[in-house]
This record gives sequence, C-alpha cells and structure tokens, in this order.
Amino acid sequence: MKARCLAALAAAALPCAAQEATESPMTLYGRVYLMVDSVEAKGGTTPLARRTRVTDQSSLLGVRGEEKLSSELKAIYQLETGFPPDQQTANFANRNSGVGLAHAKLGTIIMGRWDMPFKSSQVAPLDPFTDLALADVTGTAMNQGNFSLREQNVIQYWSPNWAGLEVRLAYSANEGKTADRDPYKYGGSLVWTNRTVYLTYAYEKHNDSRDGTVTAGIEEEGHGVGGYVRLGGAKLMAQYGTYSRTGTAKQKSYVLGVDWVFGERHHLLASYQDSRDGGVTTAAQPRCDAQGLGYRYDFSRRTMFTAYYTKVNNDVGNLCNFGAATLSITAGQDPQGFSAGVRHTF
Repeated sequence: MKARCLAALAAAALPCAAQEATESPMTLYGRVYLMVDSVEAKGGTTPLARRTRVTDQSSLLGVRGEEKLSSELKAIYQLETGFPPDQQTANFANRNSGVGLAHAKLGTIIMGRWDMPFKSSQVAPLDPFTDLALADVTGTAMNQGNFSLREQNVIQYWSPNWAGLEVRLAYSANEGKTADRDPYKYGGSLVWTNRTVYLTYAYEKHNDSRDGTVTAGIEEEGHGVGGYVRLGGAKLMAQYGTYSRTGTAKQKSYVLGVDWVFGERHHLLASYQDSRDGGVTTAAQPRCDAQGLGYRYDFSRRTMFTAYYTKVNNDVGNLCNFGAATLSITAGQDPQGFSAGVRHTF
C-alpha cells in the first residue's frame, strides 16, 4: 500500500518537474583548443632560440541558464571556467561569470566577473584569428591588451536591440580604495549591426591603475572605433584606437584583417597591426607592427583545424609581442613563429 502511494505521488510530481525544467533551461557548454607552436625571437643583443611548445588557446567549460519570472522578465546566470588541458592549473569561474535580470524592453543588468564593453565590441568581432592566438590583435593593438579586460566586481547594463543598435555600460567597483588610492574602471560601447555591416565605438577609463596594477596617481583612457563588412565570401575588418596614460605619449594603433571563406569549409586568414608611441615622454617612442597569415578548415560547425604564421617587428623598443603566450624579449627583438592545432566546441 505504501509503495503504491509513493508511486502515485512520484507520478503526480513528474509534470511539475518537467514544467520547471522547461521554464528554467540550463546549458552545459565548452571548448577544447590546443596549438603546437614553433617560435623564436630574432634581433636584439641575444636572439631567442627556436623552441617547440604546446599552448592552450582559451579552453573553457561553462554552465548558463535562466528562469522565467514573468512574460518579459527572466533571471539569468553563467559560471564559466577556463582550463588549460596541457597543464593542471585552473581557478573556478575565472571567465565570464555572473547573475542578473534581463527584461525584454528595458535591457539587462548583470553583476560578477565579465568582459568590459571595449573588449566585447572591439576584439573578437574584429580579429580574423578570433581567439588568444599568436596573431591576436592584442599583441600590437589595444594597448597590448590593456583595454581587452575581463573585470572583477563589475556591474554592467546591456540595452535591448533597437533596430540594430545596442549599448553596453560597465563599472568596476573601487573595492581596493585606501586613503591615497581609488582604483576603479568604467566604460561603454555602441554597436550597430545588420547582416553584412558591423560598426562600433568604445570608451574606457582606468583610475589609479597601470597595466592592471593599482598605482596611485596614474590614469589610463582608451577610445576605439572599428567595424567590418561582408563582401561575398570575405569579411573585411578594421579597428583604430588611441590610448593615453599619465606620464606617457598617446599611443595610436590600428588593425586590418580579412577572413575569406572559399569552398564553404576553407578560410584564408590575414591581419596587419601597427602601433606607434606610448612610451614615457622623455624617451624614444616605441614603433612596431605585426603580420599574421593563416588557414582554417571547418570539419563541422564544432570542430576545426587551423594553422598560421605570425611575425612581430619591434623597430624601436620591445613593446609588441605575440597576442598570447608571449616571449620574454628585449629591445629590438622580433618574435615570430608557426602554430597549428585543433578546436572542438560542445
């Protein structure tokens, strides 16, 4: 008798459980992406010998979901962790992770650790290599990645899409404030896009900060504009930015890129980056550029093979480097190398 009662209760609960699962969907996702590099640095007083290495290209595992609260409001959450498959080091939820509320007409508020609007609008959409590759745009442009940030203790607002226009605003709280330091960051972006064109402007300000380190009396400010256009099988990309810091000359950089698809599965990838100035005002100003040329083959929507060559030229100084897995270089040294690997997403 007791068993029959329990079975009846379980059967009655099943429709409710199914309804809750439907109204509160959760997604497990991730990617594994590894490359084999052969790299060196020529020039300078002591060139770096060629070496082979296996490098992680931002592999990750995440879970995201939502709960419907009304016809127009839902709760959202995401916990995303980066893990290098070639090593044993990882911190939980060290990538985009947060919780918030999303309203169909008013927009989204989210808190946690998240990419700043400058990064989300100016980096991945305008980089033909798309990930943390040797040829990544942050090696020479974006103030060497200083304006490609994922901030902790951040509050962000994302507008709805208004006829292709979207606004994002972000503030990273000054939790480290002391009597003589008040470290905080804020910024925003405007993005307009349709099926073939993408245009963006972004701004970001860092108070009492130098290259991500709290430093009293130092301010950093960045402006970036960019966009892409799709012409036939080609996606043509460009980005230009200016970056200023207390006590240094204003740095100016740009990126030109192309992702040309042919035969449906084949991609020809190329980029050129250039950066000038940005050093202390009393010294010779850095000048550098970088070129990337690559090929990608899409086995499916989830699995791809990629190979590319990257060359960095430091004409003055040693400001520029690879976009990921940088080399320790001195003035006049020029990193260069080949990479090949596989990415799988799930």
